Amino acid sequence: MINFNFMPSGPIARYTVRLFVTRTLAVLVSLVMILMTLDLLGESGKILAAPGNGQAQLLHYVVLRVPMLVARFLPFSALLGTLIAFAGLNQHSEVIAMKAAGISAHQILAPLIFASIVMAGVNFVFNETVVVNSTRAVNAWSDADYRTVPPDSGLLSNVWILDGDDLVRARHVGGAGSRLHLERVTIYERDKGVLQRVIDVARADQLPGGGEQGWVLSNLSSYDSAMGVVSRSDRAIGLRGISPLRFTLAKVEPTEQDFWQLRRSIAELEAAGRQTDEARSGLWHKLAAPVSTILMPLLAAIAAFGLARSGQVLLRATVGMALGFTYFVVDNFSLSMGNVGIYPPFLAAWAPVLLFFLIGETVLIRSEE
Repeated sequence: MINFNFMPSGPIARYTVRLFVTRTLAVLVSLVMILMTLDLLGESGKILAAPGNGQAQLLHYVVLRVPMLVARFLPFSALLGTLIAFAGLNQHSEVIAMKAAGISAHQILAPLIFASIVMAGVNFVFNETVVVNSTRAVNAWSDADYRTVPPDSGLLSNVWILDGDDLVRARHVGGAGSRLHLERVTIYERDKGVLQRVIDVARADQLPGGGEQGWVLSNLSSYDSAMGVVSRSDRAIGLRGISPLRFTLAKVEPTEQDFWQLRRSIAELEAAGRQTDEARSGLWHKLAAPVSTILMPLLAAIAAFGLARSGQVLLRATVGMALGFTYFVVDNFSLSMGNVGIYPPFLAAWAPVLLFFLIGETVLIRSEE
């Protein structure tokens, strides 16, 4: 007798979900521990090289990096968790028993899809509330060579702008509105592409009326390339006509902003006549990336079906893993094409999801037949 319900019985649904969730979390914890160890080995020398840094700073780096690794590798962990769960079910003939009871392949998979939807929702909220802040802090800290970074809101780091023929680099942009300020600024004054002076500024604050009126430059050190002379000054007025928006819009990094903040940045970029392809691709990818977690059980389902005694369980698991790997490659490639404007931003984010949904569904239907 065929079961026409979308879901299998409650005990079977709970059993398969428990297998999926526990194995996914086990894989995620293992991956994060291994990758965090390797990452820390590569960065610990740089962190400890900064004056005053020690064990507390290493621990702080781990605390900032772990959320980023969790968010990035949750979909991949869901893929491996599903493969492990389904391979075990197949090896012990539990899938055959379910199908003999009239449960279809889609019904076996349905509880895992619902569990992955919950995971995707948690992943999205986690990204928007924790990961963006960690990413912004880690990038600012690494750009400052792991020296102490002021805890300002709206933190930006390593921002470059072009002012006429001159280049301006602000290693730290903090604050907002009239309180927006720059720290560790370098001004490269050029004449027809030839470097004339290099001015290092400890801090730049807006004059009353906004940055268009000029900026108060504190603790200047100026090197004249023609004279070979270094001069110093406590205070000067410079960067006239440069709006604070030029610094905040010069570097719009989607991974450092939450969904609503990124939407506001896109509106500001449009108002300033700037390109928005990368920001828009990143905006749509904030939604598409968590959805990829829902795809993973579908791509890994090939490991569940077929006779275990045929000796092809490992082969089917390998095919499922290859499908998952290919998805991540295609997703990164598509996002890169969207960032440079070759693909429309919406298509760049969602086309891999739709393509691999169709591939996974096709494989599942053929497996069921």
